[in-house]
Amino acid sequence: MSTDPQALADQLLEAQVQFVLAEFTGDRCAEVVARDVAAALKVADTLILADVVDRENVKATARKGVDDIGGSTIVKDMTAAIADGIYDLAASDDYKLKDVVDRDVVDKLITQFLSMHTLHDRALDRLTESPLVAAAVSRYVNKIVADFLDENRQRAEKLPGMGSLISLGTSAAKKARSVSEPFVGDVAGKSAQFALKRSNSATRDLLQNASLHDAGMELWDVHAGEPVAELRKYLSQDELSKTALLVHELSTTGRNTEYFGQVLDESIDVFFDLYGSYSLAALLPEVGISEDDIVREINRYAPALIEGAKKDGVLADLVRERLEPFFKSDAVTSILAGVSKA
Repeated sequence: MSTDPQALADQLLEAQVQFVLAEFTGDRCAEVVARDVAAALKVADTLILADVVDRENVKATARKGVDDIGGSTIVKDMTAAIADGIYDLAASDDYKLKDVVDRDVVDKLITQFLSMHTLHDRALDRLTESPLVAAAVSRYVNKIVADFLDENRQRAEKLPGMGSLISLGTSAAKKARSVSEPFVGDVAGKSAQFALKRSNSATRDLLQNASLHDAGMELWDVHAGEPVAELRKYLSQDELSKTALLVHELSTTGRNTEYFGQVLDESIDVFFDLYGSYSLAALLPEVGISEDDIVREINRYAPALIEGAKKDGVLADLVRERLEPFFKSDAVTSILAGVSKA
Protein backbone atom coordinates (compact mmCIF):
# COMPACT_ATOMS: atom_id res chain seq x y z
CA MET A 1 0.00 0.00 0.00
CA SER A 2 1.40 3.38 -0.99
CA THR A 3 2.19 5.90 1.73
CA ASP A 4 2.29 8.83 -0.67
CA PRO A 5 -0.34 11.35 0.57
CA GLN A 6 -1.44 12.19 -2.97
CA ALA A 7 -1.85 8.53 -3.90
CA LEU A 8 -3.89 7.95 -0.73
CA ALA A 9 -6.07 10.95 -1.61
CA ASP A 10 -6.73 9.50 -5.06
CA GLN A 11 -7.73 6.16 -3.55
CA LEU A 12 -10.06 7.83 -1.07
CA LEU A 13 -11.59 9.92 -3.84
CA GLU A 14 -12.38 6.83 -5.93
CA ALA A 15 -13.79 5.04 -2.89
CA GLN A 16 -16.04 8.02 -2.19
CA VAL A 17 -17.22 8.14 -5.81
CA GLN A 18 -18.15 4.45 -5.75
CA PHE A 19 -19.92 4.89 -2.42
CA VAL A 20 -22.06 7.74 -3.78
CA LEU A 21 -22.97 5.76 -6.89
CA ALA A 22 -23.89 2.74 -4.78
CA GLU A 23 -26.22 4.92 -2.70
CA PHE A 24 -28.34 5.43 -5.80
CA THR A 25 -28.33 1.90 -7.13
CA GLY A 26 -31.06 -0.75 -6.81
CA ASP A 27 -32.99 -1.08 -3.55
CA ARG A 28 -30.52 1.17 -1.78
CA CYS A 29 -31.73 4.10 -3.90
CA ALA A 30 -35.26 3.82 -2.48
CA GLU A 31 -33.87 3.69 1.06
CA VAL A 32 -31.74 6.77 0.47
CA VAL A 33 -34.66 8.70 -1.03
CA ALA A 34 -36.90 7.88 1.95
CA ARG A 35 -34.13 8.84 4.38
CA ASP A 36 -33.28 12.12 2.68
CA VAL A 37 -36.92 13.18 2.20
CA ALA A 38 -37.59 12.57 5.90
CA ALA A 39 -34.50 14.58 6.82
CA ALA A 40 -35.46 17.43 4.48
CA LEU A 41 -38.99 17.61 5.88
CA LYS A 42 -37.62 17.60 9.41
CA VAL A 43 -35.64 20.71 8.56
CA ALA A 44 -38.57 22.21 6.63
CA ASP A 45 -40.73 21.86 9.73
CA THR A 46 -38.44 24.34 11.51
CA LEU A 47 -38.64 26.96 8.76
CA ILE A 48 -41.54 29.43 8.74
CA LEU A 49 -42.57 30.53 5.26
CA ALA A 50 -42.67 34.28 5.95
CA ASP A 51 -39.28 34.12 7.71
CA VAL A 52 -37.34 32.38 4.96
CA VAL A 53 -39.16 33.47 1.79
CA ASP A 54 -39.55 37.12 0.82
CA ARG A 55 -42.93 37.71 -0.80
CA GLU A 56 -41.45 40.42 -3.03
CA ASN A 57 -39.00 37.88 -4.43
CA VAL A 58 -41.89 35.50 -5.07
CA LYS A 59 -43.74 38.26 -6.94
CA ALA A 60 -40.70 38.92 -9.13
CA THR A 61 -40.28 35.20 -9.83
CA ALA A 62 -43.98 34.77 -10.60
CA ARG A 63 -44.00 37.69 -13.02
CA LYS A 64 -40.93 36.40 -14.81
CA GLY A 65 -42.36 32.89 -14.95
CA VAL A 66 -45.64 34.09 -16.41
CA ASP A 67 -43.78 36.23 -18.91
CA ASP A 68 -41.26 33.59 -20.01
CA ILE A 69 -43.41 30.47 -19.87
CA GLY A 70 -46.65 32.11 -20.97
CA GLY A 71 -45.08 33.33 -24.19
CA SER A 72 -43.08 30.20 -24.91
CA THR A 73 -43.45 28.25 -28.13
CA ILE A 74 -44.06 24.99 -26.29
CA VAL A 75 -47.20 26.36 -24.58
CA LYS A 76 -48.67 27.49 -27.90
CA ASP A 77 -47.78 24.22 -29.63
CA MET A 78 -49.15 22.16 -26.75
CA THR A 79 -52.39 24.16 -26.69
CA ALA A 80 -53.26 23.19 -30.25
CA ALA A 81 -51.96 19.63 -29.86
CA ILE A 82 -53.90 19.01 -26.63
CA ALA A 83 -57.09 20.40 -28.19
CA ASP A 84 -56.70 17.97 -31.09
CA GLY A 85 -55.87 15.12 -28.73
CA ILE A 86 -58.94 15.72 -26.58
CA TYR A 87 -61.17 15.93 -29.64
CA ASP A 88 -59.94 12.54 -30.89
CA LEU A 89 -59.75 10.94 -27.44
CA ALA A 90 -60.99 7.36 -27.72
CA ALA A 91 -62.15 7.37 -24.09
CA SER A 92 -64.81 9.93 -25.05
CA ASP A 93 -66.81 7.04 -26.51
CA ASP A 94 -66.56 5.03 -23.29
CA TYR A 95 -67.68 7.63 -20.74
CA LYS A 96 -70.98 9.44 -20.44
CA LEU A 97 -71.13 13.11 -19.57
CA LYS A 98 -72.70 12.27 -16.21
CA ASP A 99 -69.60 10.19 -15.40
CA VAL A 100 -67.45 13.29 -15.81
CA VAL A 101 -69.61 16.07 -14.34
CA ASP A 102 -71.71 15.64 -11.20
CA ARG A 103 -75.38 16.54 -11.64
CA ASP A 104 -75.54 18.26 -8.25
CA VAL A 105 -72.76 20.62 -9.30
CA VAL A 106 -74.63 21.50 -12.50
CA ASP A 107 -77.77 22.13 -10.44
CA LYS A 108 -75.89 24.46 -8.09
CA LEU A 109 -74.23 26.26 -11.00
CA ILE A 110 -77.53 26.93 -12.77
CA THR A 111 -79.17 28.01 -9.51
CA GLN A 112 -76.28 30.36 -8.76
CA PHE A 113 -76.34 31.95 -12.21
CA LEU A 114 -80.10 32.48 -12.21
CA SER A 115 -79.91 34.10 -8.77
CA MET A 116 -77.37 36.72 -9.90
CA HIS A 117 -79.98 39.37 -10.67
CA THR A 118 -77.54 42.27 -10.40
CA LEU A 119 -75.42 40.69 -13.12
CA HIS A 120 -78.44 40.17 -15.35
CA ASP A 121 -79.74 43.71 -14.88
CA ARG A 122 -76.35 45.32 -15.41
CA ALA A 123 -75.59 43.29 -18.53
CA LEU A 124 -78.98 44.00 -20.09
CA ASP A 125 -78.78 47.69 -19.22
CA ARG A 126 -75.37 47.97 -20.87
CA LEU A 127 -76.76 46.36 -24.00
CA THR A 128 -79.29 49.16 -24.36
CA GLU A 129 -76.38 51.62 -24.55
CA SER A 130 -75.20 50.12 -27.83
CA PRO A 131 -76.98 51.41 -30.98
CA LEU A 132 -75.64 48.44 -32.95
CA VAL A 133 -77.11 45.95 -30.50
CA ALA A 134 -80.41 47.82 -30.51
CA ALA A 135 -80.49 47.78 -34.31
CA ALA A 136 -79.70 44.05 -34.39
CA VAL A 137 -82.50 43.26 -31.93
CA SER A 138 -84.88 45.48 -33.86
CA ARG A 139 -84.08 43.66 -37.10
CA TYR A 140 -84.60 40.35 -35.35
CA VAL A 141 -88.01 41.40 -34.01
CA ASN A 142 -89.00 42.90 -37.37
CA LYS A 143 -88.04 39.68 -39.14
CA ILE A 144 -90.23 37.65 -36.83
CA VAL A 145 -93.16 39.97 -37.55
CA ALA A 146 -92.43 40.03 -41.29
CA ASP A 147 -92.21 36.25 -41.48
CA PHE A 148 -95.50 35.97 -39.61
CA LEU A 149 -97.24 38.43 -41.96
CA ASP A 150 -95.74 36.80 -45.05
CA GLU A 151 -96.93 33.39 -43.96
CA ASN A 152 -100.46 34.71 -43.46
CA ARG A 153 -100.34 36.58 -46.79
CA GLN A 154 -99.45 33.37 -48.61
CA ARG A 155 -102.39 31.64 -46.99
CA ALA A 156 -104.74 34.53 -47.86
CA GLU A 157 -103.66 34.56 -51.51
CA LYS A 158 -105.02 31.06 -51.88
CA LEU A 159 -108.53 32.38 -51.21
CA PRO A 160 -110.62 33.41 -54.29
CA GLY A 161 -110.37 37.16 -55.03
CA MET A 162 -107.79 37.91 -52.33
CA GLY A 163 -104.77 37.97 -54.68
CA SER A 164 -105.79 41.18 -56.52
CA LEU A 165 -106.83 42.84 -53.26
CA ILE A 166 -103.46 42.12 -51.67
CA SER A 167 -101.64 43.44 -54.78
CA LEU A 168 -103.59 46.67 -54.54
CA GLY A 169 -102.74 46.98 -50.88
CA THR A 170 -99.05 46.33 -51.56
CA SER A 171 -98.95 49.06 -54.21
CA ALA A 172 -100.54 51.54 -51.83
CA ALA A 173 -98.11 50.56 -49.09
CA LYS A 174 -95.13 51.26 -51.37
CA LYS A 175 -96.40 54.76 -52.13
CA ALA A 176 -97.02 55.43 -48.46
CA ARG A 177 -93.54 54.20 -47.58
CA SER A 178 -91.89 56.59 -50.07
CA VAL A 179 -93.70 59.51 -48.45
CA SER A 180 -93.01 58.41 -44.88
CA GLU A 181 -89.37 57.32 -45.26
CA PRO A 182 -87.91 60.58 -43.85
CA PHE A 183 -90.12 60.22 -40.79
CA VAL A 184 -89.31 56.52 -40.47
CA GLY A 185 -85.60 57.19 -40.68
CA ASP A 186 -85.93 59.79 -37.95
CA VAL A 187 -87.64 57.43 -35.54
CA ALA A 188 -85.78 54.23 -36.50
CA GLY A 189 -83.22 54.65 -33.76
CA LYS A 190 -85.90 55.22 -31.14
CA SER A 191 -87.87 52.20 -32.29
CA ALA A 192 -84.73 50.07 -32.16
CA GLN A 193 -84.07 51.17 -28.59
CA PHE A 194 -87.69 50.49 -27.71
CA ALA A 195 -87.48 47.00 -29.24
CA LEU A 196 -84.33 46.28 -27.26
CA LYS A 197 -85.86 47.47 -24.00
CA ARG A 198 -88.91 45.30 -24.60
CA SER A 199 -86.63 42.38 -25.39
CA ASN A 200 -84.62 43.02 -22.22
CA SER A 201 -87.79 43.12 -20.16
CA ALA A 202 -88.83 39.75 -21.55
CA THR A 203 -85.35 38.37 -20.86
CA ARG A 204 -85.49 39.55 -17.25
CA ASP A 205 -88.86 37.88 -16.78
CA LEU A 206 -87.49 34.68 -18.27
CA LEU A 207 -84.40 34.66 -16.03
CA GLN A 208 -86.54 35.16 -12.94
CA ASN A 209 -88.96 32.41 -13.93
CA ALA A 210 -88.45 29.31 -11.79
CA SER A 211 -89.24 27.08 -14.74
CA LEU A 212 -86.00 28.14 -16.45
CA HIS A 213 -84.03 26.21 -13.83
CA ASP A 214 -86.06 23.10 -14.54
CA ALA A 215 -85.56 23.62 -18.26
CA GLY A 216 -81.81 23.92 -17.75
CA MET A 217 -81.67 20.70 -15.75
CA GLU A 218 -83.84 18.95 -18.31
CA LEU A 219 -81.41 20.00 -21.02
CA TRP A 220 -78.55 18.66 -18.90
CA ASP A 221 -80.30 15.35 -18.36
CA VAL A 222 -80.79 14.97 -22.11
CA HIS A 223 -77.04 15.21 -22.64
CA ALA A 224 -75.88 13.54 -19.42
CA GLY A 225 -76.73 10.04 -20.59
CA GLU A 226 -74.85 10.42 -23.85
CA PRO A 227 -71.17 9.63 -24.45
CA VAL A 228 -68.81 12.59 -24.12
CA ALA A 229 -68.02 12.04 -27.80
CA GLU A 230 -71.48 13.41 -28.67
CA LEU A 231 -70.15 16.88 -27.85
CA ARG A 232 -68.21 16.70 -31.12
CA LYS A 233 -71.48 17.41 -32.89
CA TYR A 234 -71.41 20.94 -31.49
CA LEU A 235 -68.14 21.94 -33.13
CA SER A 236 -65.53 20.59 -35.51
CA GLN A 237 -61.97 19.71 -34.57
CA ASP A 238 -60.73 22.77 -36.45
CA GLU A 239 -63.15 25.02 -34.55
CA LEU A 240 -62.01 23.62 -31.20
CA SER A 241 -58.35 24.05 -32.11
CA LYS A 242 -58.85 27.64 -33.29
CA THR A 243 -60.87 28.48 -30.18
CA ALA A 244 -58.15 27.05 -27.92
CA LEU A 245 -55.50 29.08 -29.74
CA LEU A 246 -57.59 32.24 -29.42
CA VAL A 247 -57.93 31.67 -25.66
CA HIS A 248 -54.16 31.16 -25.53
CA GLU A 249 -53.63 34.38 -27.49
CA LEU A 250 -55.98 36.22 -25.14
CA SER A 251 -54.05 35.05 -22.09
CA THR A 252 -50.71 35.73 -23.78
CA THR A 253 -51.52 39.31 -24.76
CA GLY A 254 -52.90 40.06 -21.32
CA ARG A 255 -50.14 38.54 -19.23
CA ASN A 256 -47.72 41.46 -19.59
CA THR A 257 -50.18 44.20 -18.72
CA GLU A 258 -49.55 46.03 -15.48
CA TYR A 259 -53.07 45.18 -14.34
CA PHE A 260 -52.37 41.45 -14.62
CA GLY A 261 -49.16 42.02 -12.70
CA GLN A 262 -51.15 43.70 -9.95
CA VAL A 263 -53.56 40.75 -9.89
CA LEU A 264 -50.61 38.37 -9.59
CA ASP A 265 -49.07 40.43 -6.78
CA GLU A 266 -52.36 40.56 -4.90
CA SER A 267 -52.77 36.79 -5.19
CA ILE A 268 -49.32 36.25 -3.70
CA ASP A 269 -50.06 38.71 -0.89
CA VAL A 270 -53.26 36.80 -0.11
CA PHE A 271 -51.34 33.52 -0.05
CA PHE A 272 -48.73 34.90 2.35
CA ASP A 273 -51.40 36.48 4.55
CA LEU A 274 -53.11 33.10 4.85
CA TYR A 275 -50.12 30.78 5.04
CA GLY A 276 -47.13 32.94 5.92
CA SER A 277 -47.13 31.64 9.50
CA TYR A 278 -47.01 27.99 8.39
CA SER A 279 -43.80 26.00 8.35
CA LEU A 280 -42.68 24.80 4.93
CA ALA A 281 -43.48 21.22 5.93
CA ALA A 282 -46.94 22.17 7.20
CA LEU A 283 -47.82 23.63 3.79
CA LEU A 284 -47.62 20.23 2.10
CA PRO A 285 -50.78 18.73 3.68
CA GLU A 286 -52.62 21.94 2.76
CA VAL A 287 -52.10 21.13 -0.91
CA GLY A 288 -52.77 17.42 -0.39
CA ILE A 289 -49.16 16.20 -0.49
CA SER A 290 -47.77 13.78 2.09
CA GLU A 291 -44.26 12.55 2.78
CA ASP A 292 -45.16 9.22 1.21
CA ASP A 293 -46.33 11.02 -1.93
CA ILE A 294 -42.98 12.76 -2.31
CA VAL A 295 -41.01 9.55 -1.79
CA ARG A 296 -43.19 7.61 -4.20
CA GLU A 297 -42.94 10.19 -6.98
CA ILE A 298 -39.17 10.55 -6.64
CA ASN A 299 -38.81 6.78 -6.81
CA ARG A 300 -41.03 6.77 -9.88
CA TYR A 301 -38.57 8.85 -11.91
CA ALA A 302 -35.18 8.85 -10.15
CA PRO A 303 -33.99 5.29 -10.94
CA ALA A 304 -34.29 5.69 -14.71
CA LEU A 305 -32.70 9.15 -14.62
CA ILE A 306 -29.80 7.96 -12.48
CA GLU A 307 -29.18 4.85 -14.58
CA GLY A 308 -29.20 7.01 -17.69
CA ALA A 309 -26.67 9.37 -16.12
CA LYS A 310 -24.43 6.42 -15.19
CA LYS A 311 -23.97 5.43 -18.82
CA ASP A 312 -20.46 6.05 -20.16
CA GLY A 313 -19.37 7.15 -16.69
CA VAL A 314 -21.05 10.56 -16.95
CA LEU A 315 -22.43 10.51 -13.39
CA ALA A 316 -19.18 9.14 -11.96
CA ASP A 317 -17.22 11.94 -13.62
CA LEU A 318 -19.65 14.51 -12.29
CA VAL A 319 -19.37 13.20 -8.71
CA ARG A 320 -15.60 13.03 -9.04
CA GLU A 321 -15.39 16.65 -10.22
CA ARG A 322 -17.38 17.78 -7.17
CA LEU A 323 -15.34 15.78 -4.64
CA GLU A 324 -11.85 16.10 -6.09
CA PRO A 325 -11.15 19.64 -4.83
CA PHE A 326 -11.65 18.42 -1.27
CA PHE A 327 -9.37 15.40 -1.57
CA LYS A 328 -6.74 17.48 -3.38
CA SER A 329 -6.85 20.23 -0.76
CA ASP A 330 -3.85 21.09 1.39
CA ALA A 331 -5.79 20.19 4.53
CA VAL A 332 -6.44 16.61 3.39
CA THR A 333 -2.91 16.24 2.04
CA SER A 334 -1.52 17.36 5.40
CA ILE A 335 -3.70 14.89 7.30
CA LEU A 336 -2.74 12.00 5.04
CA ALA A 337 0.93 12.95 5.30
CA GLY A 338 0.68 12.76 9.08
CA VAL A 339 -1.05 9.37 8.90
CA SER A 340 1.57 7.94 6.55
CA LYS A 341 4.39 9.06 8.86
CA ALA A 342 2.69 7.42 11.80
